[in-house]
Amino acid sequence: MREIVSGMCVDWGVSIRRACGTIRFDTSTYHYKSRRTDQAAVERRIKEIAETRVRYGYRRVHVLLRREGWLINMKKTRRIYNELGLQLRNKHPKRRVKAKLREDRQEAVGPNDVWAMDFVHDQLALGKKLRILTVVDTHSRLCPAADPRFTYRGEDVVQTLERVCGQIGYPRTIRVDNGSEFISRDLDLWAYANDVTLDFSRPGKPTDNGFIEAFNSKLRAECLNAHWFMSLADAREKLENWRRHYNEDRPHSAIGYNVPIAMHYPDGVTSPSS
Repeated sequence: MREIVSGMCVDWGVSIRRACGTIRFDTSTYHYKSRRTDQAAVERRIKEIAETRVRYGYRRVHVLLRREGWLINMKKTRRIYNELGLQLRNKHPKRRVKAKLREDRQEAVGPNDVWAMDFVHDQLALGKKLRILTVVDTHSRLCPAADPRFTYRGEDVVQTLERVCGQIGYPRTIRVDNGSEFISRDLDLWAYANDVTLDFSRPGKPTDNGFIEAFNSKLRAECLNAHWFMSLADAREKLENWRRHYNEDRPHSAIGYNVPIAMHYPDGVTSPSS
């Protein structure tokens, strides 16, 4: 409309007020000048974050922007994120029945109250299979271990647990499935000796251990699918780097977009190196 008014003023030699009145266009709207700041800089930063953290949605991107001191609200972050075409495309599973969770389980009340543990399968670039033992604290969402090996036995699980428990303490309960490594005599003796309860899922009910299932999906999307592993040592290095990022930098939606280490150590104590 502003172009039309300007054209009328030039072609007809009339004032802006008269041209606006002819087409019933408010003169204040014609004279309005946008006070919006240039958003090119924030667009570049959002693209940089999205290119580095390809599985971050606009909410996590917004948390990182606010941490860096950008004065931007959630709506603007979402608008720019969408305009740049960065939306995640998630495949939602089709569920025909509502999952029924175990009713006898109590919610974790603090750090090291309940851990969850499972295996994730992957492979090296040349095809050799990997098994990754993952452990997560269900209260703070801290990940004490993401440990890859070619094979895992009960004694290997004990070795990994003993290492991480020596650094952050022993849990009261660990939720596991009925895999051979978790029902082994080695793990049973370790749990008995350290007063740890092994809480087994019902056969065929992965929802009984939903915390570790959710964690494993993040691990696969953000780390396993994003890297080639050239050797076991390379896999350990990249998994450890991602684990530290997950614990210390990655905003977690389930804990108010806080970071797990701040929930696990509310007094500000830093986590020991693994």
